[in-house]
Amino acid sequence: MASRNKIYFAADVHLGLKTGDEVAREARFVSWLKSINCDDTAALYLLGDIWDFWYEYRDVIPREGTRVISAIINLLDAGIEVYYIPGNHDIWMYSFWQNLGVKVMNQPQVLSLEGKDFLIGHGDGLGGAKWGYKLMLWVFHNKVCQALFNLLHPWIAYRFGTDWSNSNRRKHGGYKFKGESEPLYKFCVSECAKTHIDYCIFGHFHDAVDMTLPAGERLIVVKDWIADETPHFVCWDGSTLTVK
Repeated sequence: MASRNKIYFAADVHLGLKTGDEVAREARFVSWLKSINCDDTAALYLLGDIWDFWYEYRDVIPREGTRVISAIINLLDAGIEVYYIPGNHDIWMYSFWQNLGVKVMNQPQVLSLEGKDFLIGHGDGLGGAKWGYKLMLWVFHNKVCQALFNLLHPWIAYRFGTDWSNSNRRKHGGYKFKGESEPLYKFCVSECAKTHIDYCIFGHFHDAVDMTLPAGERLIVVKDWIADETPHFVCWDGSTLTVK
């Protein structure tokens, strides 16, 4: 058996988003998950917004992406570690993924992976954000607000959440990463000055970014899966970092 040294990163699939061909997008992501070689892969990191709207009730989860869940279970059963850092669209993870064996983590994370040091996360809000966005995140994370939302019938809650998310995507689609003026860029520069980092990998911006930071670290933003038919991911094998 080959050595298990490959580590994959993916973000921003937005399952359930009513933009483009959502069925084809799910099938494309499932196909990619199934293509991961279980004999040489150690871990998969999902960097947020895999679902366009994920909210867990005690006994109910979204129906979109059930084949994705099945594919992730197959990876877990094959001995691959799966980690999930929630984004701003899939914050509400309470127990479902944890019970499957997925390790849910908050951003940012500094990890040593196969000989290199990584700074990873979804990317939203890091380095600062507008007050309106900060307020939105506070509401999303607030336990009282979550408890009140939980009182809604799932039929109402999911339609409210998906309609809001689709409306937000239409208003803010086509974002381009602003380079050195982007708060995430400044955040990575600051964090890399505090501790040794080789690679910074994030999602959220729906743009393909591969930049070198002032001290030589590499900043990568993984592109979303919405706009075209190409799988977008990063693979680290212990010697080479490949950006697809």
